[in-house]
Amino acid sequence: MGWALVAAEPHHRKGWIKRFDPRFWTVDFARPMMASVVTTAPTALRVETVFYDKADLAGLIWEAEDRWDHPLLAYETRRDFRHVRLRFRWRSGGVKPLDALHGPTLTIEGRDAAGNPRAWYVRLWNYAEGSAEDAVVTLDFDALAGGFLLPGESDPVWAGDVDRLFVSLVAPGYDGGAGALAAPAQGWVEVSDIACSGSGSVLAIGDAVLPEQRLGIANGYDDCYHLTPARVVRQLEQLGYRGDVVHYVGMSHYMRLAAEGGGYRVQAAGGVLNAPAAAWHRALASACAGAGLGLVWSLSYELFDAYCPESWKQRDADGAPALTGWEPPSTLLSPAHAEAMGWLQLVARAFAAIGRDASLPVKFQVGEPWWWVAADGRLCAYDAATTAMLGASRVAIPDVRGALDSGQRAMLDALGAILAGSTAALVAAARDEAGAAPFTSHLLVYLPTVLDPAAPELRRANVPMGWTAPAFDVLQLEDYDWVTGGRGVETDAARAAMVARLGYPVADQHYFAGFVLRGEDRGQWRAIAEAAARARRAGVACAFVWALPQVARDGFVAFDGEEEMQAFDAVDFPLAIGREAMVATEFSTQIVASPSGHEQRASEWADARMRYDAGPGIRSEADVRRLADFFRARRGAARGFRFRDPFDHSSAADGGPPGLADQWLGIGDGARRQFALVKRYGGGEAAQARAIRLPVAGSVRASVGGVETAAFTLTGDGEVAFDVAPADGAAVRAGFLFDVPVRFAEDRLEVSRATFLAGEVASVPLVEVRAPW
Repeated sequence: MGWALVAAEPHHRKGWIKRFDPRFWTVDFARPMMASVVTTAPTALRVETVFYDKADLAGLIWEAEDRWDHPLLAYETRRDFRHVRLRFRWRSGGVKPLDALHGPTLTIEGRDAAGNPRAWYVRLWNYAEGSAEDAVVTLDFDALAGGFLLPGESDPVWAGDVDRLFVSLVAPGYDGGAGALAAPAQGWVEVSDIACSGSGSVLAIGDAVLPEQRLGIANGYDDCYHLTPARVVRQLEQLGYRGDVVHYVGMSHYMRLAAEGGGYRVQAAGGVLNAPAAAWHRALASACAGAGLGLVWSLSYELFDAYCPESWKQRDADGAPALTGWEPPSTLLSPAHAEAMGWLQLVARAFAAIGRDASLPVKFQVGEPWWWVAADGRLCAYDAATTAMLGASRVAIPDVRGALDSGQRAMLDALGAILAGSTAALVAAARDEAGAAPFTSHLLVYLPTVLDPAAPELRRANVPMGWTAPAFDVLQLEDYDWVTGGRGVETDAARAAMVARLGYPVADQHYFAGFVLRGEDRGQWRAIAEAAARARRAGVACAFVWALPQVARDGFVAFDGEEEMQAFDAVDFPLAIGREAMVATEFSTQIVASPSGHEQRASEWADARMRYDAGPGIRSEADVRRLADFFRARRGAARGFRFRDPFDHSSAADGGPPGLADQWLGIGDGARRQFALVKRYGGGEAAQARAIRLPVAGSVRASVGGVETAAFTLTGDGEVAFDVAPADGAAVRAGFLFDVPVRFAEDRLEVSRATFLAGEVASVPLVEVRAPW
């Protein structure tokens, strides 16, 4: 699997859209309210809202800069809105009307003609013709003015440097004060017949269409609730994702709420989904069906803590609730709590019904169901409902890590049975709602937690035997902390352990590679892509990458074909011939020179590519026969092989025998066992780290904290995997011999007896290939 992180460039394929295209509007708001925007026609959109507090306000937003689309698909940034005329029909209900105080107002955020930050507040009613809830609005950005009453309060807008436009929407009961509304207030706005004219009305937009690939994609509603589903699906299609999209419905935006105890809690009366979320997901399902994409509805036991009834939460022995590390935190529902599980089953039914009604096969995932364990080993399995269900099995487990007695193990087994029973009921509810539609069940398990080596007995509770095949149709495994933490070596053993425990063969499994939480860590995509490729080579049915917002933010693209193109044989080129090879080191740099002689240089390769000519090593007829046999076995240029660079095949600076501290691999953290072999060239900021994928067996020497150790193995990817994780702060170094993966540069081999008898040098060109693993 090939991959890259790309940015938009002038030569990338471009198309054109009209400014204010309905697909590219967004919404924003503060909790607890909810809003969504969907496209209803090529020139129309609809906003759904639900307000809970008097101060709730939603915004319908157009941004001058596209911050949400992949760089290959984003529209151009143009902050000059002059010479633009926007006209649309406005219809609304359940929100303040156009003519009211605090009615829909267009906030224009940007800078004035002098470059000073400014905001203008344009009352839409001043530019409307019709009634307060059904009008045609015309906005000429060369002749707009803020102010409530015109012309007396006119504040002329300078539209030459605008960041965003924000149309405010509030409930009829909005008065600027605080406090809950008497009842939740649903509202809607339809903006149709959108027409933009003028010399600034057209925007360029990235229109790359990547080839179909086998890598799957996951997404989450909590990350993309503000976008239109049409915008989301456009990215999925054009980035080459096909098959099923795993859509995590989230833990904080889909639920219907009711005021309770000074806050808001989930409720089932009137339906478990709020109206904006239901409308958004119906549009998503329809768009996916139209694009030929499947949807896997992912529902977890995680819930935004502020919305969760207190009795529903998993709790530790001291009564403290299970809280995740997110800010603000989420909590975990107790699998033993009948009301909590009943509510969750209604949620499963609601999403299954949306998929069924869109004529999609219903695919349902139970996402990461588990009993929460705090960082200090406290097990959150002591809430009242769980205590009642456990009965005599309930015992104290102060720390789930380490050795446990028979009573404690029995309690973990009982907890596993409770968890398995709850997941079975959840799947049964979704299956029942699917009716005659095809149905597939999925179980997502997070390996670093459920198979934590520090808590070996925890799998009794969090990988219960009630999940044994065929309880689910597909087992899905996730390990992103291992991958991004350099511990991907743990996955193969964990996968084997899951096969042994639950009985799902690898061919019935899916794999989820990690995601990059922060943009500054975008270098983690290398490990993620490699982990996905390893899983595919291991035989999983599908590998997914988390998640679309991070893919778009960092410009990640993936493409198939490199494994096939880079077929590789783990055999050595005849060493005696290779010792006399000529060597060339090359990079690829784009250089653009200006008329004044100044240059712009862009390095296209992160690493050099080696070229060799092995012809000088041919000294005899025996050499010719050995080379011809080797060439035919490789089918010419079709298959790669190992080659020993005569000048650079050792980690030692002088090219001599490897030492135990030649190359710095990293710093131990007490958990990471896996370290990639690298050789560094140069120093300071200009230093280049070369990944070593083909170390010579038996040549690797490793040291931890300056002390040599033989307690390691080499992975199939050429990385060092220590038996015990190096201690926190310990420097990890290694020395080694290594080969280069190469292929014949041509499909033709031409050598004659006359060549070497006459003292002439034959030409046998070889070229380095990027390692196919």
